Amino acid sequence: MAEPAFPQQLLLAAPRGYCAGVDRAVQTVERALELHGPPVYVRKEIVHNKHVVKQLRARGAVFVDSVTDVPEGATVVFSAHGVAPTVHASASERRLQTIDATCPLVTKVHVEAKKFAAEDYTIVLVGHAGHEEVEGTMGEAPAHIVLIESEADVDALEVKDPAKVAYISQTTLSVDETQAIIARLRERFPAIVGPRTDDICYATTNRQSAVKQLARECELVLVIGSRNSSNSNRLVEVAREHGADSYLIDNEREVREDWLAGKRVVGITSGASAPEELVQRLVEFFRARGTIDVRELEVIQEDVRFMLPKPIRQAIAAGAA
Repeated sequence: MAEPAFPQQLLLAAPRGYCAGVDRAVQTVERALELHGPPVYVRKEIVHNKHVVKQLRARGAVFVDSVTDVPEGATVVFSAHGVAPTVHASASERRLQTIDATCPLVTKVHVEAKKFAAEDYTIVLVGHAGHEEVEGTMGEAPAHIVLIESEADVDALEVKDPAKVAYISQTTLSVDETQAIIARLRERFPAIVGPRTDDICYATTNRQSAVKQLARECELVLVIGSRNSSNSNRLVEVAREHGADSYLIDNEREVREDWLAGKRVVGITSGASAPEELVQRLVEFFRARGTIDVRELEVIQEDVRFMLPKPIRQAIAAGAA
């Protein structure tokens, strides 16, 4: 029987894994459990990663689809993806103790949506239909926002006043694809205005930049992340566009033998909601098969941190007083 195939070298993308918004959101649920005790309710998945959700569930987090599933007066955490104002209103009606773990970079997009709507712009939101972040953003100004997903959507777009068009975008999109869509928007609507700074978050941009470099030096790029993680799916697309085979896996058990055949250098990265322990488990998987050469490929350094939500900070301070 043939020996199992294994790469001669692993290259680990840096940066990879948790972004500041995900780290803040996961810590928020962990701290809420410590401060209030279980159960702590979480609307939707706190971040799009099965491993993280499973670990938090084991500690007493209860994940629900709607605030109507939360007992009146209980504590509920809103996920990193953000929620629409109607969700806040519904939580208030049920007298829920809310802790908003929305990523500050998503909140920035919500603020832009409200500002453009107040100025009566037609707001073009570049994003993916059905994604929780998109649903939350559209909820800020549903009468003003139209969703587009492609350059073809731009070509078909009809607006009330071409001189009053603004654009915003989901934070986890493909950088290159979004730039192409925005360029097409500018062609069709020369007067279009946008946010003062790019909506695609620093972590999405940095992880895609790292994967572009990784793909140039590897024959195969494995991306650790869950199927419903937008930024993880984009990393697979970027790796393939830059010349490497690439697959999305939840953990090392999903690696297939046929992917490894003839692959001398394998790259590893992880989406912004995937914990580092999953990367290390994958590295150990290859070490156990005989791979010795494991290196980091650092493209950009990150040092972004976000403060925990105010209710958590106040509760911690009260406990320390």
